[in-house]
Order: sequence, then structure tokens, then C-alpha cells
Amino acid sequence: MNGKILAGRYKIIKVLGAGGFSETYIAEDIQCPGNPQCVVKQLKPATTRSEDLALARRLFGAEAKTLEKLGTHNQIPQLLAYFEEDEEFYLIQEYIIGHPLNQELISGKCIIENLTISLLKELLQILRFVHENGVIHRDIKPNNIIRRHSDWKLVLIDFGAVKEVSTQITESFDSTAFTIGIGTRGYAPNEQCFGRPKYNSDIYAVGMIGIKALTGISPHELERDTDGEVKWLDKAIVSEELAAIINKMVLDDHQQRYNSASQVLEDLNKLVVYEDVNIGLAQDYSTDHLSTVDADAPTSPWPGHF
Repeated sequence: MNGKILAGRYKIIKVLGAGGFSETYIAEDIQCPGNPQCVVKQLKPATTRSEDLALARRLFGAEAKTLEKLGTHNQIPQLLAYFEEDEEFYLIQEYIIGHPLNQELISGKCIIENLTISLLKELLQILRFVHENGVIHRDIKPNNIIRRHSDWKLVLIDFGAVKEVSTQITESFDSTAFTIGIGTRGYAPNEQCFGRPKYNSDIYAVGMIGIKALTGISPHELERDTDGEVKWLDKAIVSEELAAIINKMVLDDHQQRYNSASQVLEDLNKLVVYEDVNIGLAQDYSTDHLSTVDADAPTSPWPGHF
């Protein structure tokens, strides 16, 4: 695909990732001044049967319109275009210059409570908008959250539209009529793994990000108690109030969890956040990261970051 020009406009310059029925690329928009970069997501249906292509076309169009609506939020990438070419389907999205959150949530490094609360609030505010538009993200994890270098805000990416379309196409011609779960081990709750995601499945994932921040341990490495609840409190320095909120976010039974991002935000806003004179010790990054930041980017609001 390198060097290929799609729709007479988008020139592929780099592969970002591949898996299943989809691939992701960085491209240049050769019709815009300066050839700005964008992200290309390609859906390659596993079958070329006319009925399956018709289904793919319908699902892809619906998902693209959803992404177009979500992209009106400042912290979600804009959908720039979507089209079909040679019986393959493409989404063109805004390219976010920044670094993934997993570069901040390093294994073995703990984030202090104040910064964790700030992180949770920002993610939940984005999630509230997503859910208000009738969308379940299904794959919230540090790799799918970008710290944008222009303003250091978090940007939620990879809504899995391509994965969802691929899954539905697969199910449509599979005689066993099964449901495929979408998500990432440790961040996806049980109901989502069984193909029955709820809005608060996303809340579970955000709660697990909070646990990763406070413990420095990846969720899939944590043990569970006899009730299936994650065991993490003995590995974190955290107030009882914040621990109670996070525990409710990550309950194994989705019916017992928070029902909405607004409910979680309401409880987080009740917490008293104290200024910490040692806030600069929250992260210990090497100077190697300095080269990854734009020279004109504003100073990070997270002391110690880059």
C-alpha cells in the first residue's frame, strides 16, 4: 500500500497497524496545501459475495455517519471522508499529533491521587458526550487515548467502527450465529467479552485505567477475589472515597455499576483535592522523551511529563 493514492487524494506513507479484516495507515492529503497527514482505516471484507458487500456498504455508511457526529467533539478525531474503492471501504480521520497514554501510565510507576482524579474526570467528560450520542466505544484503554501535544488534552480514538462492521459481516454468513466480543483483555468487562456491551462497559474500562494509574499494574495482571472483583487496594496509595468510586466503576456485575458517566463525575466532583507540594514527582521520565514533543507545544499540565 505504501505510495498508493486513494480516491485520487490520500497518499499512503506508513502502516500504523493491521489485524483481522482491517488495516490502518498514515497518509498525506495531496490535494491540501502542505500535504497534511491523516489516518486511513481500511476495511477488507472477508468475502466478495454481493449480499455481503451490500451489508458491508450499509453498515459502513451508518458507522461513518456516527463517527462524523462524534468528531464534532474537540477531543475526538474528526472524520474527514469515507468512501468505497475496489470493493474495499475507507475512513479518513484527523491525525492527532501526540503520544498514547500508555507512555504516561508506565508499569511499575504510580500516579498520585490528584492526577488520577484529573485523568478520570477528563475521560468521563468525553465519554458522557459519546454515550449521549448513543455510542459505546467498546475498546477504551491507554493505547486508544492520545495526549495531544498542541494543548495537552486527552483525545479518545479508535471507536472500532471497522471492527464492529467486520464482526457483523462475519456473523451474517456464519451458520453458528455466534456473537464476537470486541475489547482488550483487562479493560473489557465480562458482558462485553460475551458480545453484550453496555454503556457502563466503557465506565468499567475507565475505572481500570484509574487502577492502572494508581498501582502501576496492568489490569490483566491483577488477581480477583471469590466474587470476581478485582483486588488492587493493597497495591495503591489512595483515599477511601476515591477507592469506593473506582470500585463501583469496575464491579463485575454491570447492574451494580454506575449507570452513566455523569453519575461518576458527580461523585468525583465531591472529592476534596489537596495541593501536593511533591506533585512534580508523579512521574519520572527520562529526557529521551523531549525529542517527541513539538517545540511550539505548550507546557504540559502534568509536571514531570516530557
